[in-house]
Order: sequence, then C-alpha cells, then structure tokens
Amino acid sequence: MPDRPAPKRIKSMDELLMAVEPGSQATNIKGGVVHLKFSQVDPYPKHPFRLYSGERLDDMVASISNYGILTPMIARTKDNGRYEMLAGHNRMNAGRLAGLDEGDFVIKENLSDEEAWMYVIETNVMQRSFADMLSSEKAAVLALRHSKMFSQGKRNDIIAELKMLENPQYIKENGTSALIGQKLTSREKVADEYGLSKNTVARLLRVDKLTAPLKKRVDSEEFGIYPAVALSYIAEAEQQDIEKVLSKNEFKVDMKKAEMLRSYSESSKLNEKTAYQILSGEVNKKPKSTTPPPVKIKHKVYSKYFPADTKASEIERIVDEALEWYFSSKVKEETA
Repeated sequence: MPDRPAPKRIKSMDELLMAVEPGSQATNIKGGVVHLKFSQVDPYPKHPFRLYSGERLDDMVASISNYGILTPMIARTKDNGRYEMLAGHNRMNAGRLAGLDEGDFVIKENLSDEEAWMYVIETNVMQRSFADMLSSEKAAVLALRHSKMFSQGKRNDIIAELKMLENPQYIKENGTSALIGQKLTSREKVADEYGLSKNTVARLLRVDKLTAPLKKRVDSEEFGIYPAVALSYIAEAEQQDIEKVLSKNEFKVDMKKAEMLRSYSESSKLNEKTAYQILSGEVNKKPKSTTPPPVKIKHKVYSKYFPADTKASEIERIVDEALEWYFSSKVKEETA
C-alpha cells in the first residue's frame, strides 16, 4: 500500500484544532490538519449534490484567489492509499479554478459508510437552503433522516465538528436546543423539521429510489414528482432500460405512461422494447382495421337508378353485381 500521511488520532475538538504531532510524516500539519494534493483526493461516489455554478461559484473562486481556502476540507482514507472527499467538493473545485492544486484536509479513519454519508449530507445541509435544493437533493437529505441507520447523536457530533471547523469560537449547544433538534423517529417529525407535508416527504423518499439519470430528469422537470414516484417502484435494471429509451428519443413521461411502465414491471413484462412501446405511445394505438368502413349511399345517388318502390334487398343485390362486374372488368384491363 502506498505511503500516506498519518494524522494524529483526535480525541476532542480542542485537539483537532490545536494539536500538532511531532515528527509526523504528513506534509505541513498545522492544528491537526493535513496538507494534500487535490490529485490525491477522489470525489465521493454518487455525490447527490450539484456543484456550485454561476455567481455563487464565481464568488467562491474570487474569495479563494484572495484569501485561499479558509475552512479545511474533510476526507477519509481509502484502502488503496488515496483519499475520498466527504466535505469540500465545491471548495476543491473552486480552488482548482483559482489555480490551486492542494489544500488543507481533516482526515477521517475507520469511518463506516453510514458515517461518511452523514458527513456528505450534513455539510451540504449547512451550506445550502433546503428550499433551494433540487428534488433529488431534498430526497437524499430526507432519506438519511428517515433511514434506520440514522443516529441523531452522531448527527449532533458531526454538525458540531463542522461548525467548529468554520468557526473555532463555536460552542456546542445543548442537545435539546433548536439548532440540534430532538431525535427524529417518524416521518411526521421529519416533515415538521423541513416544513413539508407528510405526503410530500413520502413522495421525496420515493424519488431517492430512482437511478441517478432519472433523478436528473426529475430535477430538470422533464417529468413531475408523481410520475417519478410511480417509476421509483420499478427495479433498477428496468429503470436503466427506461433511461436508454429516453436518452435516444424525445418521449414525454406522463402519469399514464409511468403507471403503465410500473404495471408492466410488476407483471415481469418490462424491458427496453416494451418500454419503447409504452413511452412512444405505440401500446395505446388502435390497430388498423382490415375491414372497410361502413358506407351509406345518399338517396340522391341511388334514386337516379332505382324506382321509389324498389326494395332495399333488391338495391343491395344489384349494387353487389355491379361492383363485381366493375372490379372484374378492371382486372381484365390491367392484365390485357
């Protein structure tokens, strides 16, 4: 395994911010923070939040150009000797745009995937307004809060750590304070925390079940939350088939199509071919009839040839004979 900096085991936030490990192999350790090349740090896989763009990104680049990256980023160690970003994707992106190729990191070791995920989520919740998040981003936040592995105690500790990194004067508030909040044990409490209805929370939790490409389509409003909920009950492999069809065509996904896709999935009939037939509308098209449409002959037409007292059956017989003669004569002309 490649050599990497060995940061000091941190026992408290005071040590994190103040301690220096004598003789450490890490480069430029200051206050428990390790200096790393950006090339050593990989982005968090399936990071659910979009990077800053536009004016917000421009402001961050300008600030970093003038003052550097003021708040250390957070990464965890990987088995291959590299690091995985937990908090700081936007800082690293803006730093690169500002001409930097390295920065300060707090390194986390022996984190579970669940704990790493909490760092990713909580950092972005602190930095962004929940109301301004995209649907898939809100879904990721709510899914964490609602998951069985969610720990309010761990969340409180992570929030406190993140706040102390931003502001060393921050004093951890009491666990019952409004900032930290009470333990969330139900969908109702999650809804209350974010000012949402229980039904909205339920729908957003379903959006989190979509594949990443379909989430992007929800975020860009190619289709709404209700069709998204229907699609979320479809298996991942089948969602990938749906995405293949959508990526090759400009089909719209409405509620009727989404429910039909789900129905086909439940009956094990959904694949790329049937997804195409549903999304194109081909399934609902009536087959062309091989029977000619009924024809009603107007009175002014047949009255020229038949007396008024002629029975309908007699008219039909004569018309049939006349048509038979007409078409047989036509065939003879074409073959002559």
